[in-house]
Amino acid sequence: MSSDLDMRSSVPDEATPAVRLAPASKPHWFATSAAGIAVGLLLLLAAPALESNIEKVVESAHASAPPPTASGVDSARERQLRRSVAELRRRFKQLTPTGHYLIVDTANNRIFVKSGDRLVHEGICSTGSYVMLRAGDKRTWVFQTPRGMFRVHAKLEAPVWRKPDWAFIEEGREPPPPTHPDRFEFGVLGEYALAFGDGYLVHGTLYKRLLGMPVTHGCVRLGDEDLRIVYHKLQEGSRIYVY
Repeated sequence: MSSDLDMRSSVPDEATPAVRLAPASKPHWFATSAAGIAVGLLLLLAAPALESNIEKVVESAHASAPPPTASGVDSARERQLRRSVAELRRRFKQLTPTGHYLIVDTANNRIFVKSGDRLVHEGICSTGSYVMLRAGDKRTWVFQTPRGMFRVHAKLEAPVWRKPDWAFIEEGREPPPPTHPDRFEFGVLGEYALAFGDGYLVHGTLYKRLLGMPVTHGCVRLGDEDLRIVYHKLQEGSRIYVY
């Protein structure tokens, strides 16, 4: 978590580190392949539909299978289907977290709160813009939302934004010292914030008309009601999947 994050009140909006282009150590989740993450998230979202399709396969097998023998032994085809269904169900169970978790779809700027394979809430969000900012001292930021599996590190009420250097550079201003009063802004992050590592947050926004569009500096912005639901459903340690 960013050193800019004061767990009592002050938090960095829009991912203080953003994504720097300079080489940096990769977070632990980066070891998981992007393809594996995408497949896992799609399975979590599609689990109910896939379960239904599995049942249809079994019903179709029953309808097309030859009558059982006099001893009541199932056909070899049906036994194989039953084993396949059992294996698929086992994999679904392993992939599906227990308790509430959040899925963030950055391509469509949608969120899904789920519990097991049950959809609890769906809403819109705003995620990273992928805009590049260059400073006069050759520092560079790309404002993207990181992808992977994360956990909620902290839950904050009435968060205060501690403005990072890029916020001043965007405005054409010289960044002040770290503890300067100009660094702190109240009331711009909504009622709540959930930190999920490296300075990134799920938080509220004053710019509700922009929800559904990729306009942030890396954080996940939510409307007021969506934020309340996410904040109260997720706990410290709950998973956040971003793809």
